[in-house]
Amino acid sequence: MSKFTIKDLTLAALIAAVYAVLTVALPVPAFSGVQFRVAEAMTVLPFLFPAATPGLFVGCVIANLFSPYPLDVVCGSAATLIACLLTQRMPNRWLASLPPVVCNMVIVGAEIAWFEAGFGPGFGAAYAFNALTVGLGELAACLILGQLLLSALPRVPALRPFIPERRLTTTR
Repeated sequence: MSKFTIKDLTLAALIAAVYAVLTVALPVPAFSGVQFRVAEAMTVLPFLFPAATPGLFVGCVIANLFSPYPLDVVCGSAATLIACLLTQRMPNRWLASLPPVVCNMVIVGAEIAWFEAGFGPGFGAAYAFNALTVGLGELAACLILGQLLLSALPRVPALRPFIPERRLTTTR
C-alpha cells in the first residue's frame, strides 16, 4: 500500500463533506426502508481513488448522525466501509457497483428490519422487504449515477494524479 499523503487526506475530506451534505440536504428519502441516497453513487469512488474509502466512511458516519435509526451510525457506516474496501478490489468498473449494493442490502436491510420488528416472528418479512427496497435504491444510485462518475472522473485532468495507473486502463 502506498503512503497516505496530504493530497489523499484532502481528497478524503472533500469526499466526506460532499457525501454528508448530499445525504442530509437533498430532499429524497435517505433514512427509511425505501431510500435513495444520491450520495451512495459515490461509494464506487474507491475503485478509482483509494483515498475515497476513509472519506466515504467519515462522511457516512456524519450523515448517519441524522438518522432516526440509532444503530445506523455503526451498522450503516460499517456497511459503507466494507463496501468501499471491497470496491477497491473489483477488477473492472462494472463490478464496482456490486459491493455497495450487496453490503447495504444485507446490513442496512437487517438493521431497519430489526428496528421495525425486533427479532420476533415479523423479522423475516420485514428483512425481505427492507433488503429489497434498500438494495433497489442502492442499485439505482450505483449503477446509474455511480457509473456516470466512473466514466467521467478519469477524464478530469486535475483528478488523474489521484487515480492509480492500473485503474485508468480498466475504466473503459
